Amino acid sequence: MTRPRKHRAVSAVVVVAVLAIVGVGLLAASLLQGGPSGTAPGFRGQLQGAGATFPYPFYSKLAAEYSKVVPGVQVNYNSIGSGGGIRQFTDKTVDFGASDAPLTEAQYSGVEGVLHVPMVIGGVVAAYNVPGLSSGLRLTGDVLARIFLGEITSWGDQDIRSLNPSLDLPDKPIVVVHRSDGSGTTFVWTQYLSTVSEAWASRVGASTSVNWPVGLGGSGNNGVAGLIQQNPYSIGYVEYTYAVLNDMTVVYLQNAAGMFVPPTAEAFSAAAEAASLSLPRGDQSWSQVSIVRALANDTRAGAAYPVTSFTYVLIYRDMSVVPGMNLDKARALVKFLWWAIHEGQSYAQPLGYVPLPSSVVTLDEATLRMVTFSGEPLL
Repeated sequence: MTRPRKHRAVSAVVVVAVLAIVGVGLLAASLLQGGPSGTAPGFRGQLQGAGATFPYPFYSKLAAEYSKVVPGVQVNYNSIGSGGGIRQFTDKTVDFGASDAPLTEAQYSGVEGVLHVPMVIGGVVAAYNVPGLSSGLRLTGDVLARIFLGEITSWGDQDIRSLNPSLDLPDKPIVVVHRSDGSGTTFVWTQYLSTVSEAWASRVGASTSVNWPVGLGGSGNNGVAGLIQQNPYSIGYVEYTYAVLNDMTVVYLQNAAGMFVPPTAEAFSAAAEAASLSLPRGDQSWSQVSIVRALANDTRAGAAYPVTSFTYVLIYRDMSVVPGMNLDKARALVKFLWWAIHEGQSYAQPLGYVPLPSSVVTLDEATLRMVTFSGEPLL
């Protein structure tokens, strides 16, 4: 059965905006040796975040490792979905929010002093449960869109058979599975479907929450993964790491170059390399940033997986606006994020994510240097 590989170390050089990635590795000084990554004297306690389930395995690992380096600081992350994370961030009930979708123009305009901090790169995959289907299923974006629109309803449909002539596809109804909560994973997935299908774009569109034409809804990536596993002849979408952790069978998805590509860290790296992105400053709107859209018509990117995305942490430029925040706690949060975009990137690849390009790390550094508490710089 074709399953997402526990991938090898990525050897490809990745660039964003045609700038090469240099090794992210240990770019900052040791946390115990001072500098921007140094400890935050005077603070011992919890930093609370909430949001996207897409990066939860990565953030969970970061929290565990950071507690070993700075034992007095505990990072708690509640993976409630990007919609919930944005809501709690704008309500100022958490220290930081997290979302796979950048804030929309309306959201950005409505939140004073918000900063976007891209944290890592990952992919959204189509996972399926078809008993007896032991080799890789190939699908195009158009066929996937028609499945999720409810227009293709059987695994034995001729359009699926024609893409998979060597597979014994059953004449069984397709069970579609999607997210029920506000979700950045949904945003990335529906943005992809909107780029490959005019019908999807006009009838459903791209958002963290959409009116699904058909299917069963699950909460979080774990909820979707569980429904797929529980329902024979089902198909849905999850962040790649959840497919790996749950040993799920995944689709080889056709990219703009016409190649059917399995989701792997190498394929996500190739996507980041191929995408030509002009990234804004951290204090500007990120609503138009999209690796998915950048790849939509790139026929040169034969090795790229087409559903690849950044995921973001959201913080305030002046942390004093968050109730219960103080100078030491604000400094501790910024120092954790500094560590995460430097030393923390070494934990991305083993979990199926792609480390940030060096150009994005530099951008994040500039963003974190903007953060203050009542006007006092934190780095």
